[in-house]
Amino acid sequence: MDNNSNRFMTQFDFKHRLRQLRVQGFTLIELMIVVAIIGILAAVALPSYQESIKRGDRASARAALLESQQFLERFYAVNNAYLTSGGAAPTLPVRLQKAPTESPRYNLSVSATTNTYTVTATPISTDRCANLTIVHTGAKGRTGVGPTIAECWK
Repeated sequence: MDNNSNRFMTQFDFKHRLRQLRVQGFTLIELMIVVAIIGILAAVALPSYQESIKRGDRASARAALLESQQFLERFYAVNNAYLTSGGAAPTLPVRLQKAPTESPRYNLSVSATTNTYTVTATPISTDRCANLTIVHTGAKGRTGVGPTIAECWK
């Protein structure tokens, strides 16, 4: 009887230890909690990251608008008008037609009369500031609703 009892205890101990080894993993609930936390963090971080990227693209568009303004002022100094001899608005240099140049997010265009011009940066994809503009007087603007001109140009 002692021999059987020892044999039973040995089998019991073996099964008990086997269960203890299995318990060392993760449960489905624990994994789902981790997935939910990652999802919440991604939901908060992704829009913030995307807005940061768009702010950087707007900064490139603003820089290109200011360079375009300088180009047009130099053009006016030489031609005494913002129009070409054919009566059309001058064509911007290739490096100023898109911003940023390495991966364009904005297209730049010029509309001009003899004494005035407007340079417009139009986003290729949607942007909360929509089009950014600058005119011959240096006044900065934007189309669309939402943020103020100051917020879009800072």
